[in-house]
Amino acid sequence: MSFNKANAARYGVHSIDHFALIVPDLAEAEKFLTAFGLDVRPAAGGLELRCAGDQHCWARIAGEGPKRLAYLSLNCHGDEFEAIKAQAYAQGARPAAAAPGAAAADEGFWCLDPDGNLLQIKAGPKTTPHTKSRNACVQIAPGQRGALGRSVRAAVSPTRLSHVLLFTTDLERSLAFYAQALGLYLSDRSRDIVAFMHGRHGSDHHLLAFVQDRAPGWHHSAWDVPGIEEVGSGSEQMRAAGYPEGWGVARHTLGSNYFYYVRDPWGSFWEYSAHIDYVPAGYDWPAGDYPPEDALYMWGPEMPEYFIRNTG
Repeated sequence: MSFNKANAARYGVHSIDHFALIVPDLAEAEKFLTAFGLDVRPAAGGLELRCAGDQHCWARIAGEGPKRLAYLSLNCHGDEFEAIKAQAYAQGARPAAAAPGAAAADEGFWCLDPDGNLLQIKAGPKTTPHTKSRNACVQIAPGQRGALGRSVRAAVSPTRLSHVLLFTTDLERSLAFYAQALGLYLSDRSRDIVAFMHGRHGSDHHLLAFVQDRAPGWHHSAWDVPGIEEVGSGSEQMRAAGYPEGWGVARHTLGSNYFYYVRDPWGSFWEYSAHIDYVPAGYDWPAGDYPPEDALYMWGPEMPEYFIRNTG
């Protein structure tokens, strides 16, 4: 089911298929991402990331270069592909060559967004959920302990990619491009600082997000886990693995999700996220513009200064 707002683009992408990053050190990336709980597999030129029990490749990691986004692959419904392609070019998408070494590089079309990020738009499966995730919590019978010892705590493994956030040099320009060219809708924003966008076919509160900065760059990817228990355990899991820097455990205001961000060796972040708000297909989400004190987090530790540092 699709939904079209008045004066909005007629067609829209529905999912992130995968993203590709370049990092300086593949061995360190494999160590970090395995500790994070992802299924890390060797692939031609780098690594592929899957979630436990899921064969979908959510990300590709290549090495031997400064950290940067290589490309972002977005999926649409097959019967909308040609219309989205025409719509994107009409709104200023710049045609581009496929990323070197990309899997399925001949599928869909490749273009650059206004910040120069390389995008692949193709017909593909809807990887975004069809309903809001269940808010998992531990159910305890009378007479039973509510928590387990640290030595027997279960390892945390994300179940899917939820969203990504990019630094942009022009927030308004990015919002206009992704709305008019690729059909995403604004969910919420905080002034000229940060904004969140969702898909019209049923989507988490944000599929893509943007934060204003002096240069474009990659900030974080967010990975869904069943509940706050896993968010908290994930933070401990990463500290025990030797990655102590991060932010959380806390709860966002815009999106409502519980979160913990762990800082990777290259200065960007990987987020454990649970129970994010959901925008059903056909629902006109009341997008708001909130002051920073009401936009970032509802409770939790204060945001560290390095969280908003653009490292590329």
